[in-house]
Parts: sequence; structure tokens; C-alpha cells
Amino acid sequence: MTKDFKYVGQTYPIHDAPQKVRGELVYVSDLNLPKMVYAKLLLSPIAHGIIKNIDTSKAETLPGVIRVFTHLNTPNKTYSRYRIIPDQDFCLEDERLFTEKVRFVGDRVAAVVATSLETAKDAISLIQVDYEVLPVLSTPEAALLDEKTKIHPDGNLIYQYDYQLGEQVLVSNDSVEVETTTRTQKVHHATIETHVCVADYNSAGKLTIWAGCQGAFGVRTIVADLLELSYNKVRVIKMPMGGSFGGKQEAIIEPITAFLAKEVRRPVKLIFDRKECIMATMTRPATSTTIKTSVTKDGILEDCIVDTVLDAGAYATSSVDNAYAMSKKICRLYRIPYYQHQGKIVYTNTPVAGGARGWGAPEIMTALEIHMNAVAKRLVMDLVEFRRKNLVHPYDRDKASSFSLGNARVIECLEKGAARFGWNERYYRMPDKGRYRRGVGLACAAHKNGMYGGFPEHSTMTLKMNEDGSFILNTGLHDLGCGTITSIKLITAEVLDIDPSNITVLEADTENGPYDFGSYGSRVTYICGACAYEVAKRVKEKILECASLIFRKPKQYLEVANGTVGISGHQQQTISYREIATTAKTKDNTDIVITHTYHGTSNPGVYAVHFAEVEVDTLTGRVRVSDYLAVHDIGKAINPGMVEGQIQGGVQMGIGYALYEEIKIGNDGRILNSSLANYHVINAPDMPTVKTLLIEQGGDEGPYGAKSVGEIAFVPVAAAVINAVNNALGTSLSDMPLTPEKILAAL
Repeated sequence: MTKDFKYVGQTYPIHDAPQKVRGELVYVSDLNLPKMVYAKLLLSPIAHGIIKNIDTSKAETLPGVIRVFTHLNTPNKTYSRYRIIPDQDFCLEDERLFTEKVRFVGDRVAAVVATSLETAKDAISLIQVDYEVLPVLSTPEAALLDEKTKIHPDGNLIYQYDYQLGEQVLVSNDSVEVETTTRTQKVHHATIETHVCVADYNSAGKLTIWAGCQGAFGVRTIVADLLELSYNKVRVIKMPMGGSFGGKQEAIIEPITAFLAKEVRRPVKLIFDRKECIMATMTRPATSTTIKTSVTKDGILEDCIVDTVLDAGAYATSSVDNAYAMSKKICRLYRIPYYQHQGKIVYTNTPVAGGARGWGAPEIMTALEIHMNAVAKRLVMDLVEFRRKNLVHPYDRDKASSFSLGNARVIECLEKGAARFGWNERYYRMPDKGRYRRGVGLACAAHKNGMYGGFPEHSTMTLKMNEDGSFILNTGLHDLGCGTITSIKLITAEVLDIDPSNITVLEADTENGPYDFGSYGSRVTYICGACAYEVAKRVKEKILECASLIFRKPKQYLEVANGTVGISGHQQQTISYREIATTAKTKDNTDIVITHTYHGTSNPGVYAVHFAEVEVDTLTGRVRVSDYLAVHDIGKAINPGMVEGQIQGGVQMGIGYALYEEIKIGNDGRILNSSLANYHVINAPDMPTVKTLLIEQGGDEGPYGAKSVGEIAFVPVAAAVINAVNNALGTSLSDMPLTPEKILAAL
């Protein structure tokens, strides 16, 4: 990519940064509507049981309490919080607003609506519940073995699949077989902003929901169908949000808040505190993955057999889709003649698993890259060379989808990263013998760019030109705090050749904005960005047509530059966008506005190779990541500063995933660390300087060749860090997280 751009490729701050710094940005929790009331939930203190009796009389008589809700006075209808579109596959409807059989610590038992949050909290403490306690199945293994204790009526195995690609052939007698097992843990999304929702149901029968969500139209689908309202009677407004990382993709508290508002006919605000978020929203799924490969003695993969068990927790939500997606990721990274992936998704009496940054890729890629290290070591082969022999090449076909992987530059990432990191010098140096041991590790990763091939993939936007030559782009976007709005501005500004400050980008509003599926699946830059690019091109053509009438020149003789249109070769004969817009309206009776639907037509791979150096204290078992290099096949960085920020944030999350973070669950299903006082994320003082190297070779259908980065930035981190720890200690640890206790036990 050698072409110079005016705006694309330059670093710009996030669009609402000044408001955030000044504390002026209005989040959902800041909303105050006339006559607004507050809701609080009673969550189950036990992991498995039947509600035998529930007494709400004391709560109902407390001054300020408006109503109390339980399973006795709420709909018996089941739904899936994961559903994005009507009649979606893999959406098991197994959840109710309030349950009479609790299935995990944090399950919803009751709700109080009161005139103040304090009153609602007091009323919750007055509700008395008698439970018949049932056996607790806190692991998938226990849930599969115990056929008598059924978490749901159809049993504890939600779904099982056997996925095969390629033709299985007999491996040669000289082949080497290697088998490893990796376990990943449930983790909390740890967003700064907790889950919050406000809903209002007015006298005209109109329900409005203000949500910090990843898919406003998906929320509308779930709520409208659950409450039996037509879609034109439900409006969902996406609000600014303090992070998601996948934790707000599913409609967790929106259906409850909407129901309560509809019942009390007043605006209702529901706010979760940190403990409630850890217990009662959703987690990254825990997995156990066994990989067995056959490989020739010179290091060429022959087959790969994978078996994964995924802990869905108490409700299915997205777990079936998540696990099935995991099975399709490995062949995006390596050339494998025969590939088989068996999977089981299992109910347990633990917090609900769901969407999380990377959508299954961190779990499967961590297991895969730990395994690839084991294979290379078994062959006594250089780790870089072994991977180089087996990684996919540009424009290979994805075995799972049969689509082109596009300009896949993972080998270039590996080679340039190894050189920049000084891999050979660090890896082959003499090992440390003292208390502190240094080691290095690397990991490759692949992910996707949108949902094309497995799900409908399109986005619609409307771009209109104002009378002064400025623009408003109406979209269904959901900025999660990562700079999406700024990136879309830059793409649009580059096409129109106008300063980005003259473009306003609107986010999702199901009543006043065009349709979009939401922010997930690494689709925003690749699909939504392409939509912005295309609609801007069409508006640019419309501007040239209007200018052609003014100049009385065919539009092929005209060109845009700096918010003006001029005659090619005659720099002084120009008119401004303002003049064009005003003239079009007043003299030509024309409005410069275009609505465009962009349809995805490809899904190339996006790639990263990460390199980590660690120092392990063999006395305490503590690990410090001392150096880090992240190399990314980005295609084209629309906003390089934000790309680097995404990568650095992904690395921080990934180090926590590898070494610290885990929702600890007792045998009785109780959460042992339900606050940030004892749930440990990695803090800034413990972070290394994260260096980045961006490979910008373009070649794919994203805007200006851009590909995704938000999810892939997290995917290889844990494996790189774990491989570095194993290199430092000569171990083969693969049970995450690598806590000091596990490291000391291994030593």
C-alpha cells in the first residue's frame, strides 16, 4: 500500500474524548427521566434448587415500593438472550424473566420496583424464599456423568457435533503423533461501566429502551417478541458505553427492564453493581481442548484431531454457536490435509457463558499454539521454522468455507516479527540457573472479517449533505469505546475530501436509523466501513452531478478537492460544497442524500503473530512479562493510533487471561471472588511496553484494504505468554491461568 491518503492512515483521537475527559458524556446511568423509578433484582444465593415458597409481603408494604415481581406474576414464556434476528439458528430458548428453579448462584428470583434505589435494595432484603436444594454440578465432567440430576429437562448435554474437513489418509510409519490438553477458564469482561438499562412505556403503547449494547436491533427483536409487541412499537437507542469486550452483545438486562417499565407504566432504571455483573451477566466460556496431530519427520502436518468440551453455564445463550465457530478457526491458520473437530456443549450450575472478545478464537488458538510448540519440540525443530512450513499462504482457500483467505500475510508477520524481536538470539541463549528465569514465547493467530459465509452480512447507511456543505451519516453503528465513529468519519472524509470535523456520524436508533446487525464478529471496519466508503462514493457522484449543472460541464471534467469541486486543470474555477448544496436545493430542486446497503462478498483471514519475554521468580511463582512485540496483518490502518491502542489493550487483557484472571467457583457453585478486590486484572505498573509492527499490504475488500484488529489483538496473547513461561522453566503447563501456585507445583 504505497498510496498516500489525506485522512486515512493519520492518527485522530476518539470522537467523544473531550466529553469523557470533562465528565460531560451522558451514559445510561446518567439518564434521569420524569417520574423515573428504580429496579433491583433478588439473585439466587444457591446454585441449584426449586423455589418452594416465596413471601414478598414485607417488601410490598415498605413505603416507596411500587411492585414486586417473581415467577408467580410474570410471563412463563422462554426466550434466548442471544438472538439477533427472528428464527435464528442455534438459539435455544431456555431462559425466563424470573425462574422457579434456580440453576446458578445469581439466577433471577425476584425484582422490586421502587421510588428510589435505596428503597428497592431494602425491599429486596425483606423477601423470604424457601428452596429445595438440588445437587450442584459445577463442572462439565460432573454434569455429563450425573444423568439423574438434570439442570434442564432435556439433560445436561446441550449439543454435540463432529466436524470433518478433507480426506483422512493413513499416516506413514515415520510420522510423529503428539497430543496435548489445554484448559481455559471462565473470566469476567471487566468493563469500566457495569450493565445498565433504562426503559419507558408510555400511554400510547410505545416502549423505548436506552441501552449500552452491541446490537440495538437484536435487543428490539428479543424484547418485542417476548412482550408480544410489534416492532414499530419498540424503540432501542444505543447510548455511549464504557466498554463491552463482548459482554454486552446479548440482551441480558434489557428484557427485564422493558418488562418492568411496561408493567408499572413509568420509566425504570436497572443498574448492576460489580458483584452482580460478575455473578449474573455472563462470562467467557471455560473450555477443555485436546489436540492430537500427526506430522512428518520433516515437520509437515498430516492431520489434526480436536476434541473440545465447553462449559455453557446455566443457560445455553450463544454457547452452541460459539463452540461451532471454534471448530472452523484452525484451518484459517494452518494448512492441514485432514481436520476433525468433535465438540460438546454442556450445562453446569455456574454463571452463564457467552460472547467475549475473539468469539472462541482465544480458547482454540491458545490450545493450538501451545500444541504447536509441543510438536516442534518433539521434532527438535525451530519453532519459527516449523510454523513457517505449515502456515497458510496468501489467497489459500479456507477449508471450512471454501472462500479465499485473501491476502493472508501471517508468514510475513512471523518472519518480520522474529527479526524485530531478536527471536534467535533470545531463544537460543544459555538458560538461566538462578532464582529468576527468563524465557521467550511466540504464538500465531487467525480470525475473520465479518460473518459472510455463515450468516447474513450487510449494512445500511444514509449520508446526506447539509445546506452548508457539512454531512450527516446515519448508521446502525455501535461504538464500544474503541473509536469506531472516528474510523468511519475518516473513511467518509477521505472519499469526499473534506475535513472529518465536517461529518457527524450517528449511532444505532431502531426508529430513526438504518438497519445493522451490530458490533460483533470483527465486522465493523470490514463491512460497515465498506458501507460508509460506498455511500460516500455515491454522494460524491451526486455532488459532481449537481456541480455539472452549475458549471455546465460534463462531470468527467470535474474533480473534488478540499470540500470544493473544480474543473480539472483549472484550479481557480472552483465552487464550495456549500454553494453546491444550496444551489441544488434552491435552483435544481434536488436533495443530496443517498441510502445504500452494502452486502458482504468475502471473508478473508486477519492474522497476528505475538512475541513475549517473561521473567519467572522460581521462589514465589510470580511471572513478569518484560517485553512484548505484536505484529499484525492489518491490511491498512485507518487510524494507526487507535489500532495500536486496540493491540495494547488486547495484550493487557491477554496477559491477565494467561496469568491472573479467573472466576473461581466452589464445589457448591458459589463465586469465591465476586469483586475487583479479589478478582485480579493486570494493572498498568505490571505491563510491559507493548511494541507494535503493522503489516499493511492491502489486497482485500475492506475500505482502503483495511481489516479488523479489535478481536485478533487479544487472540494470540495467552499462548505467547504461556509458551514463554514454559520456555523459561522447561515445563509444559497448559492449565490456565498460570497462577503462582500452579507454577510452584510444576517446579
